[in-house]
Amino acid sequence: MIDFRSDTVTQPDSAMRDAMANAPVGDDVYGDDPSINALEEWAAERHGFDSALFTASGTQANLLALMAHCERGDEYLCGQQAHNYKYEAGGAAVLGSIQPQPVENEPDGTLAFDTLAAAIKPNDFHFARTKLLSLENTIGGKVLPLSYLAEARAFCDQHQLQLHLDGARVYNAAVALGVDITAISCHFDSMTICLSKGLGAPVGSLLLGSKALIYKARRLRKMLGGGMRQAGILAVAGHQALKENVDRLAEDHANAHYLAAKLDQLEGFSTTSYSVQTNIVYVDIASHIDRMRLQMRLKEKRIEVALSGNPARLVTHKDICRADIDTLITAMKASQ
Repeated sequence: MIDFRSDTVTQPDSAMRDAMANAPVGDDVYGDDPSINALEEWAAERHGFDSALFTASGTQANLLALMAHCERGDEYLCGQQAHNYKYEAGGAAVLGSIQPQPVENEPDGTLAFDTLAAAIKPNDFHFARTKLLSLENTIGGKVLPLSYLAEARAFCDQHQLQLHLDGARVYNAAVALGVDITAISCHFDSMTICLSKGLGAPVGSLLLGSKALIYKARRLRKMLGGGMRQAGILAVAGHQALKENVDRLAEDHANAHYLAAKLDQLEGFSTTSYSVQTNIVYVDIASHIDRMRLQMRLKEKRIEVALSGNPARLVTHKDICRADIDTLITAMKASQ
């Protein structure tokens, strides 16, 4: 199956499967899993933080960050398109009693600082206490500029806020910018990294932060059912992904540009309204095209796409090569 729905569909390669099969493990709830301990220690040092926590998913990592930074009745600022506001089942509000205060994302994915400043609540018992600004990088495939991250750090220092990064695809951002990951991570009090998207591990995310924050998050992880016992078989996959699968993200970005150009040549498809910065391609589809029929016809040819969105989104990843894109385009021409 050729799958363009998301980079979450990546499969572990044979070397990663071998590492998982031979991983030394122990009970992580007791702190005894050597593979998890090695990943957490390495990741904290690599990204410039004091401590790290291996989690079941990016959703869990983001929720732990929000709950560790904020208490019941506190508030965090974020974008309307932020995953930890829009796509993570309202966990901060439901499980953390934390009030999200979303503001509109600018066309480039940033949040305007004057809008954020106006959203900060006064120090008055009528209001939730604004404690945190949460950014996302990449956001809809767009890369936040390093200059903007520095401004965000200064803004949070000025307003006495903590700064969190949902870094599900932060390595895509670093590769697109041509910088080391620490050029991004240095601005934040906490950061998450999803290991199971473009990096290619089968399961897991990391939360990075201070020792105090991670200590609190570890307790919260247990509360949320995230004590996974002998999870070293997963941690070694994440460790290998971080060490070996970063540079190749540039291939995904190049393939995304190729895909966008090929889609734009199809009658009824247009990608010209959307810049391709990383591995996510957006495409407008003409109203006369039956999207669901096309999607089903492609699936019959063992090609998975998700065309229901407006615009539709296609994602390149390590299991998509240039020939797969050509196969998709040929099948789309034949299926219209």
